[in-house]
Amino acid sequence: MKTGPSRASPFSAPRALLASLVLGGGLLLAGCAGNPPAAQMAVTQSAVNEAVSGGGNQFAPIETKSAQDKWTQAQAALSNEKYDEAKQLAEQAEWDARLATRKTQAAKAQAALQDAQNSIQQIREEGQINLQLQQNLQKKVQQ
Repeated sequence: MKTGPSRASPFSAPRALLASLVLGGGLLLAGCAGNPPAAQMAVTQSAVNEAVSGGGNQFAPIETKSAQDKWTQAQAALSNEKYDEAKQLAEQAEWDARLATRKTQAAKAQAALQDAQNSIQQIREEGQINLQLQQNLQKKVQQ
């Protein structure tokens, strides 16, 4: 009986390589065979619709266009059963749409603030005019 170092079988390296290829291929196929991202697609469609209907094309045109383009790409990937790609594009489209919605809200708030400031200025000017009229009237009464 030999007590020296044991030698590996000449077939162990190819078997290990074959086993890793099979395992890697299985993982690759499992990753591609995912489920359609139905929930993400629904959320994204809602976000894109909200951005567009809220005025995103006017107040945040770049972000709205990006959201619409990515949404279209996500739908195409979904049709081609590229579910991971579809989900990723849908998530990007959702965030672009949400950014467009926030920028639109901010622009509308800024416009409302400007309108309020203009109204305040107009009231102040009218108040000044009324004050001058009252002062002129008092001067005429005193004369």
